[in-house]
Amino acid sequence: MNIKFKLTVLNFLEFAVWGAYLISMGGYLAKVGLGANIGLFYSVQGFVSLIMPTLMGIVADRWMQAQKVLSLCHFLAGIFMIGASTYCLQSGDSVDFATLFSLYTASVAFFMPTIALTNSVCYNALDKSGLDSVKAFPPIRVFGTVGFIVSMWIVDLANWEVNPYQFLWSGALSVFMSFYALTMPKCEISGSKKSEGLIKTLGLEAFTLFRNYRMALFFIFSMLLGCCLQITNGYATPFLQSFGANEIYQDTLAIKYPIVLMSLSQISETLCILLIPFCLSKFGIKRVMLMAMLAWTLRFGFFAIGNPGSGVWFLILSMIVYGIAFDFFNISGSLFVDKETDISIRNSAQGLFMMMTNGLGASLGMLVAGWVMNMYTINEGGLMIDKPETGGWAMAWTIFALYALVVAIVFAIMFKYKHTPEFTK
Repeated sequence: MNIKFKLTVLNFLEFAVWGAYLISMGGYLAKVGLGANIGLFYSVQGFVSLIMPTLMGIVADRWMQAQKVLSLCHFLAGIFMIGASTYCLQSGDSVDFATLFSLYTASVAFFMPTIALTNSVCYNALDKSGLDSVKAFPPIRVFGTVGFIVSMWIVDLANWEVNPYQFLWSGALSVFMSFYALTMPKCEISGSKKSEGLIKTLGLEAFTLFRNYRMALFFIFSMLLGCCLQITNGYATPFLQSFGANEIYQDTLAIKYPIVLMSLSQISETLCILLIPFCLSKFGIKRVMLMAMLAWTLRFGFFAIGNPGSGVWFLILSMIVYGIAFDFFNISGSLFVDKETDISIRNSAQGLFMMMTNGLGASLGMLVAGWVMNMYTINEGGLMIDKPETGGWAMAWTIFALYALVVAIVFAIMFKYKHTPEFTK
C-alpha cells in the first residue's frame, strides 16, 4: 500500500476520534446541568498534556517503537471513553460530575499523547521513503481535519450532540485506530547506555532545548498562544445554543445545526493546511506564527459581534479565520520543532511542544476562560445565557480577542528569527 495513503488514513482516524466530542461536548454538559464545569472538562486535556505527551514521547524514543506506543495509548483511551458513554447512558440527566470527569480524564490522558505520536510516526515514515516532510506532510495532515469534520457531522446529523453517544462513537474509533497504528512502518528507538548521564538515560534531553534562547522563547510563546486553543471548542456550541432562548433566532440554521456551522472552521483548516509549505517557504516561522496570533484575535472578535440572524456573517468569518489560527500555529510549529531538533529526541521534542501548547497553555487558558464565562454568563434551563448588566458573551469574547492581540504584539517584538530557504529543504 502506498505510504502516503496509509498515513492519510492514520491522520483521518486520529482526528475523527477527537472530532466526535471536542466541539459538541460543551452542549451536552450544559444539558445535564454541568455547564459551570465546562472549563474543567476542557482544561483537564491541558493538565494531562503537561505530563503524558512528553512521557510517552520519551518511551517512544528510548524503550518502545512509536507506532506501538501510539497503538497502546489509543486502546486505553478508547476503553475509558466507552466506559464514560456507558455510565452516561445509564444515568440519563442525573450525571454525577466526579464519575464522568474521572472516566473522561483517564481517556484524554491517553489520547492527548497520540497527536504528537502520530506526527512522529508520519515524519519517520516520510523520512524512510525519502520524502520532504515540510512538503509531503501538510497534504496528508489535511485528511486529519477531514476526519474531524466527518465525525462532527455524524454526531450532529445523528442528533448525538446533546447525548453521550458522541463518547461511544469516539471510543469505538479509538479502539479501531489502536489496531491500525500497528500497520505503520517501524520507528527506531535509541535505547539507553550505561555510560550515559542521568538526563540521557531518562530521555529528558528535549528539555535541554530551553538552553537555546530562540527555542525557549518559541516554546514560551507556544504556551501563551496555546491558551487560546480550546476556548471556542469548549464554549462556541453553548454560545450558539444560548441564542435559542430568544424567539427571533429559534428557527435559524445556526441554532438547529450548531455543529455543522462550527464544522466550517475545520473546512477552512483543510484549505489552510495546504498553504503551509508555501507560507513557511515565503515568510518563515515568525511571520506564520504572527498570522496565527492575529487570526485568533479575529476569531474571538467576530464571535463578540456575531449572532445567528443578521450577524451570521460574522460567525462565518470567524469560522474562516480559524483555519489560519489553528493550523498556522499547530502544524507549522510542529514542523519547526522537527527541523530544529536532532532525530534522537524527535519524539520527546514533539511531546514537549505538545506539553507547552495543549498542556500548560490550554489548561491555563481554559481555567481562566471558565472563570470569565462564569462571570459573564449563567446556566439556566440547560443554556448558558448572558448575566444581566455584565456584557455577557460579547464581553467575554472581547477579552479573549484582546489577549491574543497583546500576545501577537509582544511576540513580534521579542522573537528574533531570520528566515532562510534552508528551512524548507
